[in-house]
Amino acid sequence: MIFVTVGNMDPFDRLIRAVDQWVSERSLTEDVFAQIGKGAYHPQNCKYIPFLTPAEFKNKFANARVVVSHAGMGTIITSLEMRKPIVVMPKRANLGEQRNEHQLATVRHFRRSKQVLVADSELELGSVLDQVLATDVDDSAEAGGEASWPADPALIQFVRAFVS
Repeated sequence: MIFVTVGNMDPFDRLIRAVDQWVSERSLTEDVFAQIGKGAYHPQNCKYIPFLTPAEFKNKFANARVVVSHAGMGTIITSLEMRKPIVVMPKRANLGEQRNEHQLATVRHFRRSKQVLVADSELELGSVLDQVLATDVDDSAEAGGEASWPADPALIQFVRAFVS
């Protein structure tokens, strides 16, 4: 299953619309399930729900082969902990999706991970999804390993500052 989530704060119709368009152009053999929040756009080509309970979210995440999300720290950290490949597309303040461009800063820090793939825009999302789905599941299982994510003091400081 491909699990798409916009988080619990704000809608992200641009992401949901792009995933829905991508699904409509493919003959997928697996389900795509989206948690869309308070979004106005309702996908036509995949199952969706506005919100999930924490237990439902954890279950969807655990059963996903790939996660697609905004560049939220909580979702990225969960993907690293669960060793799930994640495709992130940052929300943009200049498009009215965020109050500032902090998600652009987030993707700059995580871009070097083999487990965190970045689509900078909806125009890139389909090709990034195609790329991650073409990767053997066994290859992505090692993505959360130590070798693919060496410690980065600047990133550790960034995360600590964010949490504080």
